[in-house]
Amino acid sequence: MNRQGGKAKPLKQPKKDKREDDEDDVAFKQKQKADEAARKAAAAKLQGGKKK
Repeated sequence: MNRQGGKAKPLKQPKKDKREDDEDDVAFKQKQKADEAARKAAAAKLQGGKKK
């Protein structure tokens, strides 16, 4: 007789190995941070320079 009850456990996923970022990835992340900072500055300027 099979014992079936409750939820079946999901299979464990293998851990992803950490990979090193190459120069392109580092440059892209820096550009993203700069764009985000510029966007925040523009939003603050539109709000009259008031910070929350």
